Amino acid sequence: MSDLNILIVEGNIREDSEFFIKAAGASAADNLKNLILKLESSANTEIVNPGHDDETMNALKNMSKYDGIVFTGGAMRINDMTDVIKKHINFAFNCLNENKKILAICWGLQVCSTAAGGKANPGKNGAHIGIASDVIINNEGQKHFIYKDKKKIFTSPAFNFDEVSDLPKNAILLSSDKVNNVMGVIFNVGNSEVIGLQYHPDYEYFQMLNLIAGRKERLFTNKNFLNEEEYQSHISYIKSEDELLNFKDRTCEVRNWLNYIKN
Repeated sequence: MSDLNILIVEGNIREDSEFFIKAAGASAADNLKNLILKLESSANTEIVNPGHDDETMNALKNMSKYDGIVFTGGAMRINDMTDVIKKHINFAFNCLNENKKILAICWGLQVCSTAAGGKANPGKNGAHIGIASDVIINNEGQKHFIYKDKKKIFTSPAFNFDEVSDLPKNAILLSSDKVNNVMGVIFNVGNSEVIGLQYHPDYEYFQMLNLIAGRKERLFTNKNFLNEEEYQSHISYIKSEDELLNFKDRTCEVRNWLNYIKN
């Protein structure tokens, strides 16, 4: 097969992208692009931001050339339902009707699920602040290629306040944890196949720590942490997990998806 052509869908508005660049070293889309090129150096990647109408029109016009589409994470909250968020959902809806293989991460999962008829809402059991602990791959997940070589119970970078609360029709749950029931899922819309991950195989823990530091005031305001001691304990926990997680284990879902779309 010739080199892969992958469309990466940026999940942030410009202001949030600037924060991501400062805290994590790259925008959400560029961060994912960097990972894809590490795993598949010959891949061709293009980035589109659904908030920019000219980019959206061009991407939809050239949709046939993409072997796969990746929707990144982002800082927006889907139930705010701003005009920009509506554009993201509409773009996802159009992609779903283009018979594509789609990997949807964090915000991307929430957007694609909403576009497919599901719902996302604030997490009933709280939020992932930089880390998701003890994600359990269920029986369906253990049979699916996306979790090839993944430990049945794993810990991963993650950062989300919302969750998929109602799955689209025909969705199959692949993994869960104590915070979010939907951590890994697959569903089809027409001939398009979506693999959704609520956590971040595309980010490293040091990036999550920087994002946490940049959002510290907001996290205290939202009572995600009640005091400095609790905050520092959480930071120490993430640092300890960072020492245990290697690149291959962290990124295997992205690698498995890239191998899949080659065929």
